[in-house]
Amino acid sequence: MNVQTTTRLTAAETALIEAYNNQLGDLPGDGEVFAIRDRLLDDLKTAGLPTRRFEAWHYTDFKNLLRTVPTDLGTGSVEPLSPTAEGSAVLSVLQGRAVGKTSVDGLIVGRYIDSLTDGTAAAGLEALGRDDAIGRINASFVRDGYVIEFPDGTELDAPLEIQFIHAGGQIHSRLPVTFGAGAKATVIERHEGVAGAAALVSSISDITVGKGAEVTWIILQEQGSEDTHLGQIRIDLGQDAKLKLFVINAGGKLVRQELHIKVSGEGAELSLRGVNLLGGDTHTDVTMVLGHDVPHTSSTEIVRNVVFDRARGVFQGMIRVAPDAQKTDAKMACNTLLMSDDAEFSVKPELEIFADDVQCGHGATVADIDSNHLYYLMARGIPRNKARAMLVNAFVAEIVEELEDEALVEALEGVIFAWLEKHA
Repeated sequence: MNVQTTTRLTAAETALIEAYNNQLGDLPGDGEVFAIRDRLLDDLKTAGLPTRRFEAWHYTDFKNLLRTVPTDLGTGSVEPLSPTAEGSAVLSVLQGRAVGKTSVDGLIVGRYIDSLTDGTAAAGLEALGRDDAIGRINASFVRDGYVIEFPDGTELDAPLEIQFIHAGGQIHSRLPVTFGAGAKATVIERHEGVAGAAALVSSISDITVGKGAEVTWIILQEQGSEDTHLGQIRIDLGQDAKLKLFVINAGGKLVRQELHIKVSGEGAELSLRGVNLLGGDTHTDVTMVLGHDVPHTSSTEIVRNVVFDRARGVFQGMIRVAPDAQKTDAKMACNTLLMSDDAEFSVKPELEIFADDVQCGHGATVADIDSNHLYYLMARGIPRNKARAMLVNAFVAEIVEELEDEALVEALEGVIFAWLEKHA
């Protein structure tokens, strides 16, 4: 006798399936796109969302943490924000739809909905593996975003800011970006929610950095206190390409930010800097998988975390060095300040090295602020909360100060210090 087992779906999983059925007639895409959408939703029906049994989700029991899912698209009205750095060009995705201008001097810009409609987006919708819950959810529901190409030799004098703003509901967007050979640019990927309107947000950025290009990419995530943010960035670095990637998480109730990075061109250099600010009863997970696939490449990753109240955080960092990737230089560090006895942070750094001529290492620290330093500031008339904020700000500010744009450094430090003054 054969016994068939079925997965018992949670309320959130059931709501996702019902939302897909309700939206099916309104989602954009050709036959190939819908075939992929249907298949990925079937995977959800069969296996459900990942639990601790999935190694990549061991510290984020997504099936149990995702309690509720908005069933509608959200009807709130939102407007573009002032740019993070004055003078930046701005492209806006409001309530999951690209609106306003679709042109930036020197760039080729299109709407992602057009790629869905004509089927050219189909190949990029595939999930990265059996544990790619973000890829499955996003590909099932995505409606719009931008497709951006930086032609060979393009140099932007000011940053390009892409704003993803919402006022609740389900928001799913996509951002494929290609940097041609020798391109130089700074891009800010900004996510922000309006307070008081819970949202399920998924966003995938697919970035290809061409030969000799130099790119600074900043992710600034400030979702609302009840929002679930599922972010994923997929990066392919070409020959002699240089990428500085900054990730700042300063919001959201449940956050999972995945970084999938391939260093596939000789001479490529990656610099990852992360700041995670956690407070209240929130959960933030940053998971990175970095593959050095060819010889003579380098990467450095430094992540700083500050955890208040009953917040819980996770950093998982995997560096894989392929057998042919001789002369790889890869270093990773994760440093955490626990500001409460009830706060938690889990760190899982990993190295898989299959080459024998490499320099690779990782480390992690967990501590509280030095009481002597706090006393020193308070003895000079600085209130306790402000003194704590100043010390914590010093801990994370040196990460942001690696940016070369002084106006951008000042703006991001303002975001961080404002958050710290509220939670310290």
